[in-house]
Amino acid sequence: MTEEARSILPVAAELGEGPVWVPRDQALWFVDIAGRSVHRFHPDSGQHTTWAAPDKATFVLPLDTGGHVVGLNGALTHFNAANGEFRHLMDVEPERDENRLNDACVSPQGELWFGSMHDPECELTGSLYRLCSQGRLYTMDQGYVVTNGPAFSPDGRTFYHTDTLSRVVYAFDCSADGALSGKRVLVKIEANAGFPDGTCTDAEGCLWIALWAGWEARRYSPAGVLLERVRFPCANITKLAFGGVDHQTLFATTAWRGMSAVERCAQPCAGDLFSFHTETPGLAPVPLRLRTTQAARPYAARRNS
Repeated sequence: MTEEARSILPVAAELGEGPVWVPRDQALWFVDIAGRSVHRFHPDSGQHTTWAAPDKATFVLPLDTGGHVVGLNGALTHFNAANGEFRHLMDVEPERDENRLNDACVSPQGELWFGSMHDPECELTGSLYRLCSQGRLYTMDQGYVVTNGPAFSPDGRTFYHTDTLSRVVYAFDCSADGALSGKRVLVKIEANAGFPDGTCTDAEGCLWIALWAGWEARRYSPAGVLLERVRFPCANITKLAFGGVDHQTLFATTAWRGMSAVERCAQPCAGDLFSFHTETPGLAPVPLRLRTTQAARPYAARRNS
């Protein structure tokens, strides 16, 4: 253990997820999926703003042209923080009523990579997708119950993707045009150590993995060797993101979902936003480049929401 993470925002999210540092705001954005909300937190001032979402908000990512793309249950939407409006961009898997979107990231080329999952978490109906800047959606991989943790190596040549319930993080070779090949197991989390959730990479190409029900975050080398462990005072760590002026702060979302009353009493900080310092910085985040954000209509919640 190198240090222990500390709570910096007692938000008590039921299912906090998707932290992303937005340099233009000097703020961290994240979502509470189960709480149907989008959050912005300024670490320097302590200012915290929350917007209610019309559905399960699964990720929030900034656009290079302003505004954000938010995953809402089974669709991609454009979010305007100025008026709190969500406008429909694209349905994803409309034929799969029990699926919803889950984790996402932006590639070095500015493309959106995200996954779907079986919301009851028992069927292999989840898939991995890539949305190019012109709005074309590609299916990149299939056969997951819970997709998670998409991330890229600093040079963009390696893509990481997580099969949470199998406790596996995969590595793929990624070509310049976004094609994936060479799928292989990078990390297998041992039994009783939790489940791999969201991930991010640092400037040395090492992979940080948040562990659900694992009480910690771990740093692995590009070869899959465990290098560091950071302890948390709560069990469910959901995702990590580098931020701050020097990108040496790792922010982490957490969750209390699935806990008993006794467990919640023992873990009062579950669901808070955490941070800790790292010696190796992360890279500056790449904003999403999407040229199809002229949404025609407000978002309407799906029937299974």
